[in-house]
Amino acid sequence: MELFPSNSKFDFMRLRWVSLGLAGLLMVVAIGAMAVKGFNFALDFTGGTETEIHFRKPADVEAVRQKLEAAGYHGAQVRTFGSATDVVVRMQLQKDGARQSGTDILNAVQTAENPGVLRDSYYVGPQVGKELAENGFLAVLFVVLGFLAYVWMRFELKFAIAAIIATLHDMLLVCGWFALFGIEFDLAVLAGVLSVMGYSINDTIVVFDRVRENFRNLHKLSPAEVLNRSVNQTLSRTIITSFVALLTVLALYFYGGDSLQGMAISQVLGIVIGTLSSIFVASPLLLMMGVTKQDLMPKARDEAELNARP
Repeated sequence: MELFPSNSKFDFMRLRWVSLGLAGLLMVVAIGAMAVKGFNFALDFTGGTETEIHFRKPADVEAVRQKLEAAGYHGAQVRTFGSATDVVVRMQLQKDGARQSGTDILNAVQTAENPGVLRDSYYVGPQVGKELAENGFLAVLFVVLGFLAYVWMRFELKFAIAAIIATLHDMLLVCGWFALFGIEFDLAVLAGVLSVMGYSINDTIVVFDRVRENFRNLHKLSPAEVLNRSVNQTLSRTIITSFVALLTVLALYFYGGDSLQGMAISQVLGIVIGTLSSIFVASPLLLMMGVTKQDLMPKARDEAELNARP
């Protein structure tokens, strides 16, 4: 099945300066949002108390939140998980460092008409949250370095640099979205961001594989023509794969419950942004760095350098 014929002639490289300029602007906005507004970290990173309550009848999340506010538990995050009768209440540490009792939270939210049962209540200390944040940062760093090494070994340094910049572009835009709109950032979202990086690099490598093949077979075409043809030949595959992945993630968003919505949002954004970046960012970056056929043929390049010496 092909949405676009493999011999399509969309001139993507003609728009390279516009697409790269827009990508750079969005990255600046994302970095600015993260620097100025910061992330709305969940208690996974900040520390606090998480209480799980099972109600006899479906719970009104907004009513539960209002009861907690009235009882003096300010800033509580309330969401359902699993079913409408199961509610999780997350509360960050108070300024005085006091912990919230699960029993006290249960008493504050249950009513005679809809009593609840305390299923679980646990405390995450700030030191644990700090360690999780550091480990999350290290995980992202190791993934980036692993991608760089893999693409460098499989292709060439210019390809590796273009792939990593495109992947970082996708990750920054997803993280910037969460910072800009204050969406809660927890471990599930971090897992979503890491999956975005994997999806993005995979999509880019598919295009780069075709670029390498065309550079070796189409000797008379310029680098811009080779890149255009490669993107056009993989366009149907890119869009169909992205659409199927998007359907899966949308199902997770609508039916996975509140606890997985953050992760689903990060993946939806990542799929859309990653698809566009593999077309409008990664390949234009290669052209901007002056990629040629010789970059994929080390022996020919070395011989050319030896012949050029006096």
